[in-house]
Amino acid sequence: MNVHRALLSLLCTAALAAQATSPAPAPSAPPVLAGIDVLAANGCRELQGRVCGLVTNHTGRTRDGRRTVDVLRAADGVQLRVLFSPEHGWDGALDERTTDTTDAASGLPVHSLYGDTRAPTAAMLQGLDTLVFDIQDAGCRFYTYVSTMRLALEAAGAHGLRFVVLDRPNPIDGVHIDGPLLTKERIDFVGTHTLPLRHGMTTGELARLFQGELGIQVDLQVIACTGWQRAMTYDATGLPWIAPSPNLRRLSQALLYPGIGLLEATNLSVGRGTDTPFEIVGAPWCDGVRLADELRRLQLPGVAFVPVRFTPTASKFHGEPCGGVHVLTTDWQTLAPVRTGIAIACALHRLYPAAWDTKNLDALLKHPASCERILRGDDDAAIAAAWKQDIELFRRRRKPFLLYD
Repeated sequence: MNVHRALLSLLCTAALAAQATSPAPAPSAPPVLAGIDVLAANGCRELQGRVCGLVTNHTGRTRDGRRTVDVLRAADGVQLRVLFSPEHGWDGALDERTTDTTDAASGLPVHSLYGDTRAPTAAMLQGLDTLVFDIQDAGCRFYTYVSTMRLALEAAGAHGLRFVVLDRPNPIDGVHIDGPLLTKERIDFVGTHTLPLRHGMTTGELARLFQGELGIQVDLQVIACTGWQRAMTYDATGLPWIAPSPNLRRLSQALLYPGIGLLEATNLSVGRGTDTPFEIVGAPWCDGVRLADELRRLQLPGVAFVPVRFTPTASKFHGEPCGGVHVLTTDWQTLAPVRTGIAIACALHRLYPAAWDTKNLDALLKHPASCERILRGDDDAAIAAAWKQDIELFRRRRKPFLLYD
């Protein structure tokens, strides 16, 4: 019995000693809250007494799934009068021009900003004093939600309205910048400002940059996220992933989009009409084994290539068997999506100079010098290295407008 007591005493002493020397568990990080969560938590105080229009779509939701529309309608002292939808429509399901509709749940009119007009008109804004923006962006220059935001911001300024951005995280992080800068001569709806392809900014930060660099005279207010840090990709936020458009179904696709998306203006399928859009590329004239071998030789960071055969059920090469590669992201932090897209372009030009039609290659890249170097047969690393100075200049340009560490 005494032996048992002695043994128990020794065990207790050892346990207490271990407890005293073990590090305390790290405190859990606070949850990431989007701008609408912050606004809802304080009773929509910033919109009290305002008559509002809301630019949003299916992505405008709180962390717990409530629609931004419903949060604003339920808030005391907030009058929500009208809604506006961007490309892909009110429900985010269309890949075509959209028309005005009605939100069935609220009965509010929804004006399309991807149909007859892409900016709110004076008639649409009549009676409002505030325009609110809440849409999840994808972090890529040619993704048009930020183009819609710029046009709405300018319309608000022109008609004396306050513009309130309910900010959301950049899903592919706010640190990495990739790709050449757009020049002022190439600005259009798929390139709304002089940004690199992967800009590393949130919608709220971009609104501040647009206002500051374009001299937009508007009463701008950004309801910032809380808990989000620049290095976070969307998986680290704990926020539910809502596909921002029909073919960005997963975060892995959003990460590749700034590079793979560049290629779809050519006669190449980027996986639309398959289960893995923007994660596969190919064409009926492409040998996937040959292309994968060529790309593996480059040892690109954060990515691997596997030969595939696929038959799209929609979009380009609908119903036609294609050869190509599955682009697998192996490391989200080292992945350079734009360089990856350029490397695929260079490989296609080397292997299939006659079959690959490059006349529209610059439609989204919007950088003739890079296109010329691809067609000249230059190395992808050298092409990407030429962007370095402009990227560093942009990093300094954007700094005054950033909201997060």
